[in-house]
Amino acid sequence: MKVFLGADHRGFKLKEELKKFLIEKGYEVEDCGAFKYDQTDDYPDFALRVGEKVARDASARGILLCGSGTGMDAAANKVKGVRAALVFSAPIARAARNDDDLNVISLPADFLKPQEAEEIVEVFLKTPFEAVERRVRRLQKIAEIEKKNFR
Repeated sequence: MKVFLGADHRGFKLKEELKKFLIEKGYEVEDCGAFKYDQTDDYPDFALRVGEKVARDASARGILLCGSGTGMDAAANKVKGVRAALVFSAPIARAARNDDDLNVISLPADFLKPQEAEEIVEVFLKTPFEAVERRVRRLQKIAEIEKKNFR
């Protein structure tokens, strides 16, 4: 499975640790930045990079990190085809995949220890989507919302 990583300055250190963890676990990892610590960088830039790549590859997953995770989550969800959520625990990661087929998670780097982040990521990547009728129907409704132009 291909995993795209993105982080701003507040998520940079944890992203680097997760990148090593994922490579050791055998995942194909593409780092979409930040490539160095830069206190003036902006999280939407990295959310867009990861979001576009995940939207083009249905089998891929994205992991975003910023201080609270909320900014990355908001930005990633603007990319058509991305279903992202702020995830702060393994049970939430499991539900995100099993129930909602999320393809991107945003992690609150300021609030997670590396071991917690590793557990969340592993659950997110290993949990399949349970494609029962009601869940598929809900995803179709989300896709319909994406097609609407609200401007």
